Amino acid sequence: MAAQPARLKRFYTLLVVLGLAGAVLIGMLMQRKPVSIPANVVVQPADTAGFRGYIMGRPDAPVEVTEYGDYQCPACAGFDMVQFPTVKERLVDGGRIRWRYRDFPLDNIHPNARLTAHAAACADEQGKYWDAHRLIYEAQSDWSRSANAAGDLRDIVKAIGVDMAKYDACMQSAKYAGRIQASHDEAIKVGVQSTPTFMIGGRLYAGALPYDDLRKLVDSIAGAPAAPAAP
Repeated sequence: MAAQPARLKRFYTLLVVLGLAGAVLIGMLMQRKPVSIPANVVVQPADTAGFRGYIMGRPDAPVEVTEYGDYQCPACAGFDMVQFPTVKERLVDGGRIRWRYRDFPLDNIHPNARLTAHAAACADEQGKYWDAHRLIYEAQSDWSRSANAAGDLRDIVKAIGVDMAKYDACMQSAKYAGRIQASHDEAIKVGVQSTPTFMIGGRLYAGALPYDDLRKLVDSIAGAPAAPAAP
């Protein structure tokens, strides 16, 4: 008679183990559910309410520079890694310009650009946009060739400390597809044809502008900064 309770105990233990394994498997499958961000969606008023781009710098800066970029564009990555740190330090942090970034995903040649723009938007939801922006460009050569770009992007935002449950829900919902489409439509409307393209003083400048050229354009609009007073 003692053998039967022992067999029952092993049976129930096996059921618990199988149940836990099944829960883990379901969780993994849910996590791996493909993420797709639709293009050419109908933009709703709520998509753009209170949002005109990702903005860095003082509200009273004399010049606003808008960058229309594509996260899968190599020239955009080059500008962000080589030129933008100096632009930020000397012009943005110095109060000379306000920087405005707008997504212009080139879907026909960059199939992961819209997905990546949405990943950055989900990071922005948690106050981590510029951290994600920088790391996404730095890792472009990895995720842009990956068969699992969504997984790679997830690893990137995880590294900057976002709440992953909220991020996953944001990506699955594709809630910012309309925002990205509105940004894309704006770029088309003003005449952008390639990335990166910059809008400075109401004029478009295509290509990755060197810092010195960008500074000269800013100076031509706002005037050269005042020279420091003599000691």
